[in-house]
Parts: sequence; structure tokens; C-alpha cells
Amino acid sequence: MKALGALGRWARARLGTLLGLIGLGAWVLAHCVRPDLWGRVGRAEFFRRLDQSLIGGLVATVVLALVAGFGIVFQGLYWFGQVGQRGLLSSLLVSILMREVVPLLVGLLILGRSGTVTIAELGAMRAAGGIRSLQLSGVDPALVFAVPAAAAYALAAFTLGVICLTLSLLSGSLVAFSLGDRSVGLFGTVQDVLLAVGPRDALIFPAKLLAGGALVGITAAFTALSGTEPRATAQLLPIGFVRGVLAVVLSSVALSLAA
Repeated sequence: MKALGALGRWARARLGTLLGLIGLGAWVLAHCVRPDLWGRVGRAEFFRRLDQSLIGGLVATVVLALVAGFGIVFQGLYWFGQVGQRGLLSSLLVSILMREVVPLLVGLLILGRSGTVTIAELGAMRAAGGIRSLQLSGVDPALVFAVPAAAAYALAAFTLGVICLTLSLLSGSLVAFSLGDRSVGLFGTVQDVLLAVGPRDALIFPAKLLAGGALVGITAAFTALSGTEPRATAQLLPIGFVRGVLAVVLSSVALSLAA
């Protein structure tokens, strides 16, 4: 009986976490679209998080784009050219690079670059009593921190995703051209991929980026602000990181299946 009780407590705790994340996500989405709730403090927090994630993650995005450009685009151009099937490459790049790889990489980049910072900052603030002071003043911490973080990270993920995809295509084409493949134009691959994008691809790509970025902010705020007692940063970071990875991956899989 004790073993069954322990199993039940574990299952209830996991289910409670999932329901809490879903509830906070719905609450954040409802408040993001209400302009009257974006006060001066919320706007300041939004731009601070946006600067942290967008400007701070730009260099890492360029590096990821160069790696993806060489590892996927250039390799595709080379091997498809060897077998004379380069016309099939555009649809493959849309299916793999645009729909799957770029949204996942950018979501994980936002998590590692900004989500962990949010967890550490809010966890330290809560441990120091700052969150409790806001609550006693009648200010909802989720409104001040969770909503701006989710909105900022969603916008940053979308922007970085577009940059990553474009630079990946350009860098792969440039490498192929530099190595003597004169059949590849610098902007030819970008044009071919754009022509191969269908209506579903045009929806699924931004949806994955926006959802992944928003979920990073939601899971980070939920990890730091939930629970009856504040926890040390060393405890919060691994929990928040695992939750963020699961949220980004599962949201990407769900949207792929829905499409």
C-alpha cells in the first residue's frame, strides 16, 4: 500500500505540474492580447527580455545558421547534384530545415540563453522576498514577469528563426559556389525554397517559433514562481531546463502532427 501511495503522489504531482503549466499558458495568452494590462512596468520588462533574448542570441543564431548551412544545405546541394536530383532538394529543405530543425534549434537557444536567466532571476527574487512584497502590494507577479517574458521570447524566437533560416540557405549556397559549383546562385536556393513553401508550411513555421518562444517564458516563470517554498537556483535550473526542453519539443511535435 505504501508503494501504491508513493506512486499516486508522484502521479498527482506530475499531473498538477502539467495542469499548472496549461493554466498559466492560457492565462498568459489571455492577458497578452489585452492592451489595457500592459502598464509601464510590463512594457519595461518586455523590452528588457526582448533585448536579452534577441540581441543576446543573435551571435549564437548566426553560428547555428552557418553550421546548418554547411551540414544540411551544402550537403544537400552536393549529394543531390551528384545523383542529378537537385530539383527535389527544395521540398526536402522545407520539410526538414524549415519545419523541424530551425524551430527546434531556436527554441532551445532561447531556453538556454534567456529562459535559464529568467529562472535564476525570479528564483533569487523570490528567495529574497521580492515576490512576496509584490503580492502584498497587490501586484500579480505573473502579470509583471510571465506575460512580458512569454511575449518577448515569442517575438525573439520568430525573428531569430527567420534570420537562421535565411542565413542557412545563403551560407550553404555560398559554400557550394565557392567550391566550384557554378550551377548554384547565391540567392537561387532561397528562391527555390520560397517557391516550394506551401500554405501549411507558411503557417507551421511561424507557429512553431512563436509557440516555442512563448513556452520557454511560461515554463521559466512557472518553475520559479510555483511551489509553496522558494528553492535554490541550483535546484530550479535543472528542473526548468528539462521542462523547457520538453515544452519546446512536444509543441513542435504536436504542431507537426496537426499539420
